[in-house]
Amino acid sequence: MTPRITAAGRRPGRAAPVPAITRATARDARRLTRLVRASGAYRGPYAPMIAGYRVGPDYIETHQVFLATGPDDRLLGFYALLLAPAELDLMFVADAAQGQGVGRLLVAHMTGEARAAGLGAVRVVSHPPAEGFYRGVGAERVGTVAANPPAVMWDRPELVIRVPAPSA
Repeated sequence: MTPRITAAGRRPGRAAPVPAITRATARDARRLTRLVRASGAYRGPYAPMIAGYRVGPDYIETHQVFLATGPDDRLLGFYALLLAPAELDLMFVADAAQGQGVGRLLVAHMTGEARAAGLGAVRVVSHPPAEGFYRGVGAERVGTVAANPPAVMWDRPELVIRVPAPSA
């Protein structure tokens, strides 16, 4: 079981509390789905990618899905790590939480989970506008995944996040 990551409450002039990272349960399916569908990153030409998208309870129970919540239990973001083959399948940060370090925290947590599972690297097929974020957290571009109409109408960057070996 992954430990809960928390921080002290907020005081004026201090940084916001660190979100808690916990394993998602089937009960979280609706709020994860709402976060995906509300994502500003998938408006305009990218909207068809998430139209009708659903994060189901069965998906959550089958995969390594973790969520970041604020002190008020507000959902700030989540990720899904597939173990075989190793891939970051989903990662979303609420629009209002972007730029606050939530994505970096989720990637760091995911890397720890990947290390615990014995993985040396995790593949990421990125939403094109998110490539800069992934490169900023250490991902390396290794190729391009071609469009797959009608589901995906654009080429996507393929990246790899290397998982460092455990420290001795």
